[in-house]
Amino acid sequence: MDKPDLSNEVKSLLPELIRLRRDFHRHPEPAFQEERTAAVVAAYLRDLGLPVQSGIAQTGVVGLIEGKKPGRTLLLRADMDALPVEEANEIDYRSEVPGRMHACGHDGHTAILLGVARVLAEKKDRLVGNVKLMFQPAEEKPGGALPMIQEGILENPKVDAALALHLAMMLPTGQIGVRPGPVFASTDEFRIVVLGKGGHGGMPHETVDPIVCAARVVEALQTLVSRECHPTKALVLTIGCITGGQTFNVVPDRVELGGTVRTYDAALRQSMEERIRRVVKGTTEAAGADYQLDYRYLYPPLLNDLAMVALVESIAHNVVGEQHTLVHDLDMIGEDMAFIMERVPGCYFFVGARNEEKGCIHPLHSSRFNFDEDAMPIAVEILIRCVERFLND
Repeated sequence: MDKPDLSNEVKSLLPELIRLRRDFHRHPEPAFQEERTAAVVAAYLRDLGLPVQSGIAQTGVVGLIEGKKPGRTLLLRADMDALPVEEANEIDYRSEVPGRMHACGHDGHTAILLGVARVLAEKKDRLVGNVKLMFQPAEEKPGGALPMIQEGILENPKVDAALALHLAMMLPTGQIGVRPGPVFASTDEFRIVVLGKGGHGGMPHETVDPIVCAARVVEALQTLVSRECHPTKALVLTIGCITGGQTFNVVPDRVELGGTVRTYDAALRQSMEERIRRVVKGTTEAAGADYQLDYRYLYPPLLNDLAMVALVESIAHNVVGEQHTLVHDLDMIGEDMAFIMERVPGCYFFVGARNEEKGCIHPLHSSRFNFDEDAMPIAVEILIRCVERFLND
């Protein structure tokens, strides 16, 4: 890769970023249990002389960098939680907690934001406005962004815009991915119970078979995508689990189906619960069965603001070069940073961290996931320059 344009202060941070990242990696903590991580973060920020709030949404931490002059406030967010994955990497900083692993790069995100805090704390007298540092629990699930909003993360001082990033294994180190508009899809889930009448497998005429009915439901639901959704709009409806019956010769009384709905379109998202209910109701009635539907709205779609995208793109051009700043692909996964960006303009972008020579090739959530640590100072540099331009220009 071409050498990125890094300041000397950021170049010198690399050993510190690695130390922090590997410490977090050794001690992964799941959603809303990030107590050690939060304590390390809070102590680090206090050592920089920054005001700190802890215990927000259980384990969230917020630091504030106040510029010498009043102005706008930019929020920077890092997620802290780990995954229920048994690490397969043979590295000297592998997870010390059985069944837990930082398999999504959140250890890197947290280290990156602490590095940003260290550099900006020394520059705060040159800033016009404020930087709010948001260390969030539970990004993977059930989501810590909304509880932090409910506890006032966007107030005192009022947040004007937000930035977040993700280390990306589909991009080599030295590349940046960013796109305007939709980035991630809404992620909702549902549970359907098909209620039939059980009986002997050899006398199906005396039953109302919920397994046959459930199979019809699965097929019928796909017409919501293929025949009711406009062809230019993205929609995913996936049935991920079916549970019913215990043995070969008994028709059960009930079958349960679990699934997810994903889209970038807010109006389409809001229509899906009623559409699913209509299909399930009609299909079960036709079979003489009944149903229950439990529908849960989880994360909204994440939409990048055009002006904030232009800011990140411009900075990325300066740091890694225009030829290494790419339009990132759309993705149908979910991200609860969307709750922040429903309320303030923001940009969520991707920092390449793939390096085949170092064996950093495995995807997110893999037991062999590991990222190129040389990506961290690139992320720090971009965030620092975005802060300076957003606040001072």
